[in-house]
Amino acid sequence: MHSVFTIHATSWNGNDNRNRYNFIADVVEVSAPAVVYIEIQSNKRHDSYTGKPSTISNGSGFIVGSDGLILTNAHVVTNRPNTTVKVRLYDGTTYVGLVEDIDLRSDLATVRIKKTNLPVMKLGSSANLRPGEFVVAIGSPLALNNTITSGVISSVNRQSQELGLRNKQMAYIQTDAAITFGNSGGPLVNLNGEAIGINVMKVTSGISFAIPIDDVKDFLKKAEQRRKNEGIKTVADNPQTKYIGVTMLSLTPDLFDELQKKLRGIPRNIRHGVLIYQVTVGSPAHMGGLQVNDIVTHVNDEPVESADSIYQAVGLSRILRVTVVRGMEVLHLRIEPEGI
Repeated sequence: MHSVFTIHATSWNGNDNRNRYNFIADVVEVSAPAVVYIEIQSNKRHDSYTGKPSTISNGSGFIVGSDGLILTNAHVVTNRPNTTVKVRLYDGTTYVGLVEDIDLRSDLATVRIKKTNLPVMKLGSSANLRPGEFVVAIGSPLALNNTITSGVISSVNRQSQELGLRNKQMAYIQTDAAITFGNSGGPLVNLNGEAIGINVMKVTSGISFAIPIDDVKDFLKKAEQRRKNEGIKTVADNPQTKYIGVTMLSLTPDLFDELQKKLRGIPRNIRHGVLIYQVTVGSPAHMGGLQVNDIVTHVNDEPVESADSIYQAVGLSRILRVTVVRGMEVLHLRIEPEGI
């Protein structure tokens, strides 16, 4: 007995499936035109081969005002004097950006360029997010414009007390979407093409964090009110803040356990400290010898329990005496904070 199988042409249509299931591509099509690449260039150092100004740091941002207002992380644009902020748009054109507002504790900043009629990122809400929800991270890691990664929300309410991140009143979005240095400041987008967070950092593979967009909206509202009251100013008009040029993450016991699995050489007896996630080239921290993946355990001979320990020391001290665990070594560094 022979079986006869009939394949109907209507039962499989690759084009229909592609259009039906490529929802990530649909999100990118809507959102990517509002994402920008941000580069910090030195006005004093030049590339020995091209003669062009040296790039000392970079990151991402996204347009929140058609009149040229761009949102990013504070650590992307916080830098030494004698630097220029360059902003490259989706179409490849480049503009000089001026940093208008900056909040180091929440790690948020706005940059303005002289360009109007720009595509604007839609801002969603972070109040009703759900664990397991699909998200897309858009940014410029390694200066590669509009690189796309996707994943899910791992936690909608990762309290800063658990992480020791910058703002104690903020609960962060945790995602497994891949985020790296150049993604900082870029949007975390939902399937409606709305920004529901701003990417901050990756702790390790599969563990990344974003600032909820509702907190970002509060920052933007206060910045808009200030502009109405005082007019448009730049950070250079009020250089009162001191900084050392690092992005930090306080280490809880759980994060220590995770890092000790991922990074070789972290001593088992270290149970408190701050992980250095990023060091700005040319910053006081860089000049003092601090490196990415260093763990700062003491500042001015006091134990470092969270990033706040370092922020307080930066604000109060002219010199920081820093104890660092680097692999199996214990180093003692000297860092001089400077104003921005």
